[in-house]
Amino acid sequence: MFDSEKSPRGRWPTPPFDPRFPNQNQTRNCYQNFLDYHRCMKNMNRRGKSTNPCDYYFRVFHSLCPMSWVSGQEGAGRPDRQGGRAWLS
Repeated sequence: MFDSEKSPRGRWPTPPFDPRFPNQNQTRNCYQNFLDYHRCMKNMNRRGKSTNPCDYYFRVFHSLCPMSWVSGQEGAGRPDRQGGRAWLS
């Protein structure tokens, strides 16, 4: 896990249905929530605001993505470092 990513406290319910991703394969949903989390963190840190609203995206991508994608060495498996498309294939 990255230094800025600590598991939020509380219950971790199943992510709600997202109509943008109606199919059984949730790979793109995982990827989109991963990107949304990092965009949110970047914007909130830049503005000097609390990053609590980003917890939702963190929980969803940790729930949907395989553990091998979200844990590991720093920078490994991060689509923003690899171009994204390779992460989805």
